[in-house]
Amino acid sequence: MPRTWLQIRVELLGGRDIVCEPPPGRVMMVGPSHTFAALAEAVDAAFARWDLSHLHGFELADGRLIGFPDDEFETEWLDHEALTVSAEVSPGDEFLYTFDFGDDWRHRCLVLPEKVDPREEYGASPRRPVAISGWGWIPDQYGRETLEDTE
Repeated sequence: MPRTWLQIRVELLGGRDIVCEPPPGRVMMVGPSHTFAALAEAVDAAFARWDLSHLHGFELADGRLIGFPDDEFETEWLDHEALTVSAEVSPGDEFLYTFDFGDDWRHRCLVLPEKVDPREEYGASPRRPVAISGWGWIPDQYGRETLEDTE
């Protein structure tokens, strides 16, 4: 299989008034047919999100917004289910991902210059984007530190 999959470095900048310094991160492997919706799900899983009932969105360097289109938004969002990542970004591009517009969990995404072969890197061709590397401490999406904080 050729080296056609993108590698995207995703760093968590912060949210809920938390600044992540240094930012924890993951390198995601994204295939040619994967949509932005699939990338969002993979990033949320890689950053230990468990309450997935929140809206999310991407902002590309050219200002385009990609996410869940909703008539309630004043700005126009492109459909995250319709656009593939590899058709919209290229190696060297940087863009933003935000999970939960209320708590504003912001991520800087950088498309790395090296493409990868999923079988060499992962052992198979996953159906969805996957994390292939990672580092750093991941804060709880609601700032909880113990089980008692949930009560």
